[in-house]
Amino acid sequence: MAVHAPAARPKAVRGPEPHPRRRTGGYWVFLLPSAVLFTAVILVPFLMNIGISFTRWQGIGDPRWLGLDNYTRLFADARFWTSFRNNAALIVAMAIVPTLIGLVLAATLFDYVGKKFGPRTASVLRAAYYLPQVLPVAIAGIVWGWIMHPRFGVLNEFLALFGMEPRGWLGDPDWALPSVMMIMVWFQIGYPVVIFMAGLQRVDPALYEAAEMDGASWARRFRHITVPQIRPEIYVVLLTCTIAALKVFGPIFVLTRGGPGGATLVPSYFSYQNFFEKANVGYGAAIATVLTLLIIVVTVLFLRIQDGEDERSAR
Repeated sequence: MAVHAPAARPKAVRGPEPHPRRRTGGYWVFLLPSAVLFTAVILVPFLMNIGISFTRWQGIGDPRWLGLDNYTRLFADARFWTSFRNNAALIVAMAIVPTLIGLVLAATLFDYVGKKFGPRTASVLRAAYYLPQVLPVAIAGIVWGWIMHPRFGVLNEFLALFGMEPRGWLGDPDWALPSVMMIMVWFQIGYPVVIFMAGLQRVDPALYEAAEMDGASWARRFRHITVPQIRPEIYVVLLTCTIAALKVFGPIFVLTRGGPGGATLVPSYFSYQNFFEKANVGYGAAIATVLTLLIIVVTVLFLRIQDGEDERSAR
């Protein structure tokens, strides 16, 4: 009796491979909520602000078209340039100085305190440095206003112990901006510490162990290992802190209101004055537009510099 082999099953016919764009096309759906919010909350108000900046408007009634008159007036306004000089000083206080101090503190906590006293001690100190970032700006500003009060402030009482004359720190045109700068260094310093310590977690511990075995001091390890390894985090901190300094408003509003005599005036508060105190909405919109464009330019420059550094490192 002949045995017949079972018939071979027909091979399943596979369709054409989906195009890569078709496989990833569904992800755009998840970006729609963010895109809608960005358009409604940022893009549309920004475009409306640009339109208003070409008009004279008091917030009520119909705007009157002025063309470039607000910008011509703006670039000839001495208070506008003073506000940007003050802002440059705040960039030093909010970006450059906290980044430098944060680098040293983060490296010390990670490479010395953590090893000698344990990671828990380093974590507690890191949280202590970050505490000012958690405090509301209004509360921190009020507390510092009490500390620097010319009559009953703790700072003047402390200096009196050494025979020094009391000062009106926030009310003296010569000392108001340095006082605000000192407060902003205190306020900002915790952010770089946290970011840099997070970046140090990804550094290979063998690098530090090998350097220690070769007799490298802490300063040499900081210079040749810590700084090069967390360079991306340094760029992030410098960029975000510079943007925060350019648009700083809350501390100025709480501490000095731009005074005395414009000594602490910054573009964001100058814009606020024209919007709400002087009802010169078109001029305030022009200030806000210039400030926003400056922030965009600074961001693009930072990103280009970082990309160039990454390319050189990859080589």
